[in-house]
Amino acid sequence: MWNVGSFLRVEKGFQMAEKSDSKPEITRRGFLSWVRAGWIAFTAAAATGSLSAFRFMFPNVLFEPPQIFKAGFPSEYADGMVDTRWKEKFRVWIVREGNLIYALRSVCTHLGCTPNWLSTEEKFKCPCHGSGFYISGINFEGPAPRPLERVRISLAEDGQILIDQTQIFQQEKGQWSNPESFLII
Repeated sequence: MWNVGSFLRVEKGFQMAEKSDSKPEITRRGFLSWVRAGWIAFTAAAATGSLSAFRFMFPNVLFEPPQIFKAGFPSEYADGMVDTRWKEKFRVWIVREGNLIYALRSVCTHLGCTPNWLSTEEKFKCPCHGSGFYISGINFEGPAPRPLERVRISLAEDGQILIDQTQIFQQEKGQWSNPESFLII
C-alpha cells in the first residue's frame, strides 16, 4: 500500500539517486587547488622562458687552436725528416728536404682521417682505409683520390716559420708551384 510516508521515502530515494548521478559540486578548497596548480605551471613556464632568454645572451663558442701559428726557426728542422710535433695540436706536419720546407695538412684526402708518419717505411699511412703517401704528400696506394694538401708557409718578422692554415694548396690544381706553399732557406 501506498501511504504518504512511503511516498516521501520513495521520493527522497529518487532525489538521492538524482544527486548521486549529477556532477559533484566544486568546493572552495577544490577550486583553490586547481588555481594553485595553474599558478605553479605558469611560474615554471615563465622561469623556463627566462632561463632560455638569459642563456641566449651567451653564444656557443667552439674553442679551436689558432689557424695561424709560429712553428720555430728553420734551423730546428732536420733535412729529410718529417716533424710531427704539430700534428696533435694543429694537424700539420713540417717537412724539410734540402733547402725546401713545406707544411702538409695531416688530413687524409679520402675521408678526412688522420694519417700517421711511419719513419721506418718513410711514408704517411692512413689507418682507416690504408691510403699511403710519400714524404712529399703524393698518394701512391689505397683509395685516396689525390695528394695531401699543403698550407701556406712563410717567415715571420722574427725569423720563425709562420704557418697559415686558412690557405691551402692542392697539387692536382698546380698550386704547389705557388711560392707561398713552400719556403726556400
